[in-house]
Amino acid sequence: MTLIAFACLLTSQVSPAATPRIGIRVFKAEREMEIWGAAIDRGPFRLLTTYPIAAISGGLGPKRRDGDMQAPEGFYYINRFNPYSQFDLSLGLNYPNSSDRKLGDAKHLGSDIFIHGNHVSAGCLAMTDPVIDVIYRLAIHARDKGQKAIPVSIFPCRMTSANWSMLDTKYSKQPELVRFWTTLLPAYNSFERNHLWPRPHVAVDGTYIWPGLRTN
Repeated sequence: MTLIAFACLLTSQVSPAATPRIGIRVFKAEREMEIWGAAIDRGPFRLLTTYPIAAISGGLGPKRRDGDMQAPEGFYYINRFNPYSQFDLSLGLNYPNSSDRKLGDAKHLGSDIFIHGNHVSAGCLAMTDPVIDVIYRLAIHARDKGQKAIPVSIFPCRMTSANWSMLDTKYSKQPELVRFWTTLLPAYNSFERNHLWPRPHVAVDGTYIWPGLRTN
C-alpha cells in the first residue's frame, strides 16, 4: 500500500467533524498512542483509534534534564502547531510543565518536545508522516472548534495490575521512580473507569495530586 493510500485509509476511519474535542494517551512500553474524541472538554471520551509509535527514545521514566534523550511522562497539553516542521507536521507539548520544573534539573530542563512525523526520535514521539497528518488535522479541528487545551497523558506503560507489579519489581532499586509512577496511577485508573479526562494538580514538591478522584 502506498503512503497516500494508507493516509486515505486512516482519514476514512477518523472523522474530524465528529470529534470537536480530542485527547491523547501515550504508553511508552507498548509504543502505542491512543486518540480519544468527545463532544465536550472533559468527556466522556470514546476511543477513536490506536496508532503504533514509530520511534521513541530513552527508557521508562520521566524526562529530568536536557540531553537525557528521554520522552517525558506525566500530564501535558498541546501548545504549538507547526505546519512547517522538518518532520512533516508537529504538535508541541508544554514540556516542561510545573511538575517537571520542580522535579527536574531546574537550569537544564530542555524543551521542544513534539509529536511529529517521520520515524526518528530524540526525545519526541515520531508517528510517521501519514499518521501525524491525521492527528494534526484532528487537533486543528478541535482547536478551531474551541478546545483551548488538548490533553496529552504519557504513561510508562498501560498501568494494569500485572504491569504495575512488573514496574514495582523491576525498578525496586529506583524507589524515586516508583513513587513518581504511583502519582500517575490515580489518573489512569479514573479514566479507565469513566472516560472523563482527569485534571492534574501539582503539589509543592512537584508530585501530581488528584483532589476528588478515587485513588484505586
